[in-house]
Amino acid sequence: MKGRVLVAGFATRHVAQSAALAGYEVCAVDHFCDQDLYWYTRDRMPFRDLDDLPGTVDRMCRRYSFDLVIATSGAEDLTFPAPLCGTPRERVGRFLDKMEMQRFFEDLEVPVPRIAADGEYPVMAKPRRGAGGWRNAVLHDAGEEKRWASLYPDVPYIRQQVADGIPASVCCVANGDKARAIAVNEQILRENGTSAFGFSGSVTPFDHPACAGMIALAEKIAASSGCTGTLGIDFVIGRDTPRVIEVNPRFQGTLDTVEAAYACNLFRFHVSACAGILPEAPQAQQYAARRILFADRDLTLEADLKALAPVVSDIPWPGTFFEEEQAIVSVSGTGRTRGEALAALDKNISSVRQYIR
Repeated sequence: MKGRVLVAGFATRHVAQSAALAGYEVCAVDHFCDQDLYWYTRDRMPFRDLDDLPGTVDRMCRRYSFDLVIATSGAEDLTFPAPLCGTPRERVGRFLDKMEMQRFFEDLEVPVPRIAADGEYPVMAKPRRGAGGWRNAVLHDAGEEKRWASLYPDVPYIRQQVADGIPASVCCVANGDKARAIAVNEQILRENGTSAFGFSGSVTPFDHPACAGMIALAEKIAASSGCTGTLGIDFVIGRDTPRVIEVNPRFQGTLDTVEAAYACNLFRFHVSACAGILPEAPQAQQYAARRILFADRDLTLEADLKALAPVVSDIPWPGTFFEEEQAIVSVSGTGRTRGEALAALDKNISSVRQYIR
């Protein structure tokens, strides 16, 4: 065993799995505590709301001593009673506030959608804090903006020029001074419902003429960010040039497809980068696709999906109730080409849907 790691945040299964496969003993503080999180952890504690996260972390840290702490979404700016392996709290703050992130991009002079003027439409509205794009929306007039804002009262937001194109991301690792791009990912968004811009999966690697430009931009941004460990840079590829959308200063939701496509371990890369050592960029071995399935209505999942692993991950417990649009399970597929990977994904999704009634 290389040491004991605490992984804390809203969703931790992907990081806990990578850490366990890297040879660490893992404990987790996680909102979901799905079945497969149990497979990779010695112990785990659930929490209901993000306000409960700090207290739950403290309880876990009183139960065990940890060599490393990894902060995932929702825990990036917490203070931990054990050594943090990742971007320090004093550096991560500007990447948790989309207005501060906008200023960082503008100062760095990278292509980014501009802040829209008052009364300008259409605009992309985004809460200043929050991950995954779940509450983002394109607003076409003042009435739409008023209705959208009423859904999230007292939540500050930014109004950005709409960036049309293909959503993509670059997974990087950084040591606080330099950065290395590991993979370029095609991102899959919900595309409908109230969370149309919410992340719902990825295809890795992404074959596109703009990839070389995105890699160069991502390495520049990651190296200038002061972040350490793994981080993701989100882009939209338009007709002219890729535009930068966000920095995610943590392990990303694309971890599963990156590791499957490149036969690498991002947790090892993360720990090495935090120690100042950047890996060589790996070579893709295959294509990997992953998609999150969401409830199309309120339902209770009676079936046990664990027998379908490793095709499925983030596996709920039998008898779990899901509200409409809530994430149920992740499904994956691999192949020698993008088409083969997507065909395998579609086949596996069809198999899984037989159990979701």
